[in-house]
Amino acid sequence: MTTADLPAVNASLNTLATILLALGYVFIKKKQIDRHKLCMIAATAVSAIFLACYLTYHYYHGSTRFTHQGPVRYVYFFILITHVILAAAVFPMILITLYRAFKGQFDRHRRIARITWPIWMYVSITGVIVYLMLYQLFPGPS
Repeated sequence: MTTADLPAVNASLNTLATILLALGYVFIKKKQIDRHKLCMIAATAVSAIFLACYLTYHYYHGSTRFTHQGPVRYVYFFILITHVILAAAVFPMILITLYRAFKGQFDRHRRIARITWPIWMYVSITGVIVYLMLYQLFPGPS
């Protein structure tokens, strides 16, 4: 594997995080606390691995330009900008949400989780969309 493979790895990690987040949501709605906890810890671990891979890729590769023109360019940049802003915002929210759960502060955990979960889900899904648009659907010149 080379750094050129990391965007696909990152998209796979985001896909896995999305699945784990969805399962964690289903489990908490069914009051299956242990399964919820396992999914959310796994989603956190997968997201941490993603972050390490993402930073490694951009350290060695730099940024990749979206060269496609037309209306899709505006769609891409809207998704990218909202993804980046919310990714930066959700990171500390995830840490706080996990901290409150591990400390047994479940009322406070639930309050912030209701905000954290949809943002985290959006960031995970849009990460895959950005990858697809940048590397699969509208790849630039090689």
